[in-house]
Amino acid sequence: MKEQTNIFDFLPESESEQFKQMPSTDWKWTFADYPKEKNGLKVFSCFACGGGSTMGYKLAGCEVIGCCEIDPKMNEIYKKNHNPKYNFLMDIRDFNKMPNEELPEELFNLDILDGSPPCTTFSMAGEREESWGKKKKFREGQAEQTLDDLSFIFIETVAKLKPKCVVMENVEGLLLGEAWAYVQRIYREFKENGYRVKHFLCKGEYMGIPQTRHRVFFIAIREDIGFDPERLNMSFNYEPVPYGKIKSGEGVQVGKETQVYKMLCQATPADLRIADVFKRLGLKEKCFGAKIAWEQNIIQTITASLDYYRGEEKTRISRMDIVHAQTFPEDYDFMSDSWSDTAYICGMSVPPVMIKRIILRLIENGVFDYAKKQH
Repeated sequence: MKEQTNIFDFLPESESEQFKQMPSTDWKWTFADYPKEKNGLKVFSCFACGGGSTMGYKLAGCEVIGCCEIDPKMNEIYKKNHNPKYNFLMDIRDFNKMPNEELPEELFNLDILDGSPPCTTFSMAGEREESWGKKKKFREGQAEQTLDDLSFIFIETVAKLKPKCVVMENVEGLLLGEAWAYVQRIYREFKENGYRVKHFLCKGEYMGIPQTRHRVFFIAIREDIGFDPERLNMSFNYEPVPYGKIKSGEGVQVGKETQVYKMLCQATPADLRIADVFKRLGLKEKCFGAKIAWEQNIIQTITASLDYYRGEEKTRISRMDIVHAQTFPEDYDFMSDSWSDTAYICGMSVPPVMIKRIILRLIENGVFDYAKKQH
């Protein structure tokens, strides 16, 4: 049979190259893969969690000099894997209240201030508006805090430290419905503090991330740097990475007497959740959070409360599947062999390779050209 002609075949080779999808293999890595040569950019990370963003900055050649994290157990895991020079175990509100003279001078000369304010209140899978303004704490037992205002608390940190560039990440749900008012306020407060800002919706499946994770990134640049974020290009065109490519190790066995196992045995590749199987069979839908990974599909978003099964093998996905999907290093120390702990830490963190892509693009676009002049 004659091969179908592609529209890009009519373009000159030099022009068609820009439309070709790039392969992605860097989702599989170890700490030894950090680049030896650094780019001179200094970063401080807030809401550091397991250090997903920290690892992304390091993969891009940056130096992450420290972090602020409220959760004691998560902070221990962060220290174990990243050995921060400056470590602040506290609510970011308390960090903002610290006298400037008590903080290291390096924090007032940052190239990048990183922050991923906890985002469950804006998730489309959560309570959204019903939870706004209410206090919440995560499972590790740290102090309660309101979550929907943390983006603005983080902008107070920006006003305090005055970094040259800010990278703030949140869920796609922040752009939807009544939450749009938060976006407008974010723009307003960045501007009031002397920053130009632009937001981008980045989709993991187009960035070479082996999951359909969609996140909003606010890139704010201090006005005196002289770079307009409107010039930024945050479009990515990587080849999709289906689950079959990242699958590794033995899946966790599921009890054959359970409803989940019985539904898995009747699942088809069109069923992405256990609830889909119930619905297709004409039964009352249950197990809405239980997802099914099929080898030809891209795995769905890794969440902290993960409940994920292999469609072909009728088992839970393996711990290494979670690590690969989240682009964590294979030698990351979770300080636990628990499947749920691995899912929780990964689900609460930013995929490192996602941050790596963002920062390398900022560098390519010339955001940090001032650093070259300084050297």
